[in-house]
Amino acid sequence: MGVYLSYRYQPMTQDKTIEKLTVVIGASLNPWRFSHMCILKLRSHNIPVIAIGLKAGTIGDVPIETGYPDIKNVHTVSLYIGAELQQNYYEYILKIKPKRIIFNPETYNPELEYLANMNDLHTVEACTMLLIDAGLF
Repeated sequence: MGVYLSYRYQPMTQDKTIEKLTVVIGASLNPWRFSHMCILKLRSHNIPVIAIGLKAGTIGDVPIETGYPDIKNVHTVSLYIGAELQQNYYEYILKIKPKRIIFNPETYNPELEYLANMNDLHTVEACTMLLIDAGLF
């Protein structure tokens, strides 16, 4: 199995001094879900995380928020929900103005990509966990 990176991939700055606050949308309490594993991997690399899901709970030291929390200085939104559910988050994602949006496998959405690009947000079609492992996050 190779690294899942699309032809659109362009790495963001490698400046390690910038805190890369990451919002994971689609957080799950199920330890077998990729969103759950991603949150644990982000935290193991000391990356600050805000998890948003349908059910409140905790993943490691990260509480799962429900709804649309007011967040500032977001570096990355990592999506773990399909295109249909993403529609509920369009306005929210644009409001929190992340520097980039990562479409993990099975989450690519051309409509959200278009909206993001119209608002000068960088989009990436890749696997967040593989980006971290490859040192490209």
